[in-house]
Amino acid sequence: MASKEKIGIVVSDKMNKTCIVAVSSRVVHKRYSKVVTKTKRYAVNSTELNIAIGDQVCIRETKPISKTKNWTLVNVLRKSST
Repeated sequence: MASKEKIGIVVSDKMNKTCIVAVSSRVVHKRYSKVVTKTKRYAVNSTELNIAIGDQVCIRETKPISKTKNWTLVNVLRKSST
């Protein structure tokens, strides 16, 4: 089985070796047939220290690292302009 990969934006980097990545997806609402943007936040294992808020990153699913961390950082796609 292939591991899942997602692309998201770093929204928090305050923890040691961990950052929070928000992944947005657009889905059609069942009842109203409107396109809705849903955002899910993932705790990501990031041993690299050059991650900043606003960076666009690629994350990959791994075995559980802690209670909330099941994802690891693959690479930085785009650095933030700030």
